[in-house]
Amino acid sequence: MVSMTTKVEIAYEPDTATAVERPVWLARVPAGFPSPADDYLEGKLDLNQHLIKHPAATYFVRVTGDSMIGAGIHSGDLLVVDRSLEPADNSVVIAIVDGELTVKRLSTRQGRPWLLPDNDKYPPVEVREDSLQIWGVVTHVIHKV
Repeated sequence: MVSMTTKVEIAYEPDTATAVERPVWLARVPAGFPSPADDYLEGKLDLNQHLIKHPAATYFVRVTGDSMIGAGIHSGDLLVVDRSLEPADNSVVIAIVDGELTVKRLSTRQGRPWLLPDNDKYPPVEVREDSLQIWGVVTHVIHKV
């Protein structure tokens, strides 16, 4: 069995029946020096509409581990995963390897699939095609700051 360090802890289906719209301000907030606030309201934002393109194929998963910190994925984060997307080379995916869910970057090297961590502490993992199943493509990361 291949040891995977960043794993899926739990999966959730999104509740797209609810709409929680929040105000979106037209002015951008600078990360440097403060600027005077504009009182323009651009509209309302429903995160379901922003984060979920294919509701029937989208799930949220909570991850544990630190092998994907270079991709901005930290232990405890929620990932938005779209199962309808075709993974491309270099996509961050939820993969099933030997019956275990993991989060890694998918790569093809010399015609063989590899799962790459985004943390130099962990080595790339070559996997047999017959032991690999891509469960979905990660589209967004939700975490606290």
